[in-house]
Amino acid sequence: MKAVRLHGPGDLRVEEIAAPGAPEPGWVTIAVEAAGICGSDLHNFRTGQWISRSPSTAGHELAGLVTALGAGVDGFSVGDRVVADSRFWCGECERCRAGRRHLCLSLGFVGEVCDGGFAEACVLPARLLHAVDPSVDARIAAMAEPLAVALHAVRRLPKTGGFVLVAGCGPIGGLVALLLSRSFDGTVLVADRNQARRALVARVTGARPVELERDALAAATGGAPVFAAVEATGSVAVLGEMLDIVEPGGAIALVGIFHGRLDLDPNRLVEREIAVLGCHAFEDELAEAVAGLGELSASLSELVDREIGLDEVPAAYDRLLAGEATGLKTIIRMPRAVGA
Repeated sequence: MKAVRLHGPGDLRVEEIAAPGAPEPGWVTIAVEAAGICGSDLHNFRTGQWISRSPSTAGHELAGLVTALGAGVDGFSVGDRVVADSRFWCGECERCRAGRRHLCLSLGFVGEVCDGGFAEACVLPARLLHAVDPSVDARIAAMAEPLAVALHAVRRLPKTGGFVLVAGCGPIGGLVALLLSRSFDGTVLVADRNQARRALVARVTGARPVELERDALAAATGGAPVFAAVEATGSVAVLGEMLDIVEPGGAIALVGIFHGRLDLDPNRLVEREIAVLGCHAFEDELAEAVAGLGELSASLSELVDREIGLDEVPAAYDRLLAGEATGLKTIIRMPRAVGA
């Protein structure tokens, strides 16, 4: 079968590999239907920061059909459509036992510690799978995982009214804006240097596009303060600006993957009482994200940049790293479900 495998930093190859054999006890074979390219996939390709095995089949945002069940697997049947929890946790450490699997002491991710969804088929532990309504299109189902990440970031924000700022209209920032547009009792502001992408997110979510500059924001809000913000760019420069933009007593949720370090005077946080909230993956939000796919399907479909095949993945990485996407999510579609 065909798979896209990461051999090292900057070394991504489309290869023919053996199809999975019978799954081991507790594992499930999945014929992949659709998979999304994530910013963390691009980061790992650029830096190799999370390469723990090589080569490895990338891809942790995936949807597919169950084709085989290992011994002891209950709750799934052959033919079920499923999505994968990206977090590969141990289940034994103190954090896992407390239900904080996203902070597992030995946490890894699908597509890193085990082969992921940039292939015609993959094998995953049943404990990571969630069944999806078969009426939900596979490309929408593949967006459940990033939707859970966005939902976790939204829940980390303090409950305020007025205005909330989302910096970055990439996949996570756009999904954060979409969720806030349905739950936030106020006005959502979106900023991004990619004007086309910002306009798309504003149109789909009803958010107000703004420039990330104090005077421009003041004009957009009529001088009202911004107490809550989400940093979804991964830019230390943008975070530095946001620390000055958010009002004293406010909070910034960090969900972007950063490149570089911030030269920060901690007194800026102390004197202005700014809370900086790290948002790592998600906690228990995936089930809720899966349940909401049907309701959000139309909006999610509008945020898809394009659909590609496995052979086009390396070129898509280059395009996305160059910032050439106008939509938010590139979806890999398989020509058919292997073994289905």
